[in-house]
Amino acid sequence: MSTTHEAGWAHATGALRGPSWLREPVDPNALVPQLWSATARKVDGELEVGGVRLADLAAEHMTPAYVLDEADLRGRAVAFRDAFAGWDVYYAAKAFWCTAVARWMAEDGLHVDCCSPGELTVALRGGVDPARIEYHGNNKTVPELRRVVAAGVGRVVVDSLTEVGRVAAVARDLGVVQGVMVRVTPGVEAHTHEYIATAHEDQKFGLSITTGAALEAVRRVHAEDSLALRGLHSHIGSQIFDASGFEVAARRVLALHARVRDELGVEMPELDLGGGFGIAYTTQDDPATPESLAADLGRIVDAELRALGLARPRLSIEPGRAIAGPATCTLYTVGTVKPVTLDAGAVRTYVSVDGGMSDNVRTALYDADYSCTLAARASDAPPVLARVVGKHCEAGDVVVKDEFLPADVAPGDLLAVPATGAYCRSMASNYNHSLRPPVVAVRDGVARVVVRRETEDDLLATDVGNHAPAPTPGTALGTAHDGGDQ
Repeated sequence: MSTTHEAGWAHATGALRGPSWLREPVDPNALVPQLWSATARKVDGELEVGGVRLADLAAEHMTPAYVLDEADLRGRAVAFRDAFAGWDVYYAAKAFWCTAVARWMAEDGLHVDCCSPGELTVALRGGVDPARIEYHGNNKTVPELRRVVAAGVGRVVVDSLTEVGRVAAVARDLGVVQGVMVRVTPGVEAHTHEYIATAHEDQKFGLSITTGAALEAVRRVHAEDSLALRGLHSHIGSQIFDASGFEVAARRVLALHARVRDELGVEMPELDLGGGFGIAYTTQDDPATPESLAADLGRIVDAELRALGLARPRLSIEPGRAIAGPATCTLYTVGTVKPVTLDAGAVRTYVSVDGGMSDNVRTALYDADYSCTLAARASDAPPVLARVVGKHCEAGDVVVKDEFLPADVAPGDLLAVPATGAYCRSMASNYNHSLRPPVVAVRDGVARVVVRRETEDDLLATDVGNHAPAPTPGTALGTAHDGGDQ
């Protein structure tokens, strides 16, 4: 455990030794299987995913690039669907979303959770049945709700007392009865980063069970002829490994469920426990399998139902990260390797790559940990503790805080970072006017672009003050040629 330093974690005592959980590898070329997608493997030091050599993919599609293992993502979706048989599994689109993934989720029998008009558009274009979509958001506008209700979305998750009346008015105006869930905050402190803990009282989501706001929302929904009260929704946070938080949340939410039955004479037909199931980013993480999650959550819910004398409602969950996260790695090209001598002669090796916080902001935003490996060659050099950083004008532009790489890592090497499928492309930006990378799906030896790389034309398309001639072809900078991404 390192101590706090006023200049940040990078300067803390012991930082040059790395975190306590990071062990020097016997072979810095080897993959740690639990961090990678199902088809990832190394052959003579060269990383393959989906039967595609990543060196070949980089030559064709440039770097940086997100490499999506289609078989892995769909396999995880099906695993949740099958493990939670009898439940409704809503894929959380915010983790990663494009029309190809929407099509896969529809084909594989999952529901979809959307939280913006854009996510809804992609879901519909990808062929998702509107009745199998739920719609979230803490500040849904009237035009937004009109679009959602008119599309026939199965259920809207209301997030405030104001929103109850807003949804009711829209549904009444459109002449429909809209299914509604009430999002509640059960007052659970999930063991995760404060920015992704969403069930404690002092945050923007949901209605408090403790203060009575949740019960008042249920009363108001029940009183509206244009709304159908489907049930309660709870979400305690993200990147969670401990089922104890779900147990406390289920107890409090089902106690409210029973109170609604007793006071209003209504036994709500549905209950949504949310998502937030963790994945392995590094060797310190030990995620549960869908099968063990299903067993634990089922046991927790059934025990509370028996204690309260309630019939079992239709249950649902919302995995996003747990499906998309492990299925993708990000491929970079090393540009600069800089040994930096610090206090007492200690040296930190900075490995700069051609991406950074514009394609993965999670390290800077959440202090997230990642791993990485050389992707295009084997090395006999001993391991050295390195920090992988991006090319942006921010000192906090860090991709991998600490990892052992071969000491001969050099400009031109390909570097792959696993477990970047959730929230990396979704939260990507054009910081420094960077071009967002493509998403290249691989399967059975074939690579195909499902989200193309941005071009400078894309950047200028929204710049209404632009009067200069269009950029000439080939000006979208990358480390390799641009074939196949347009």
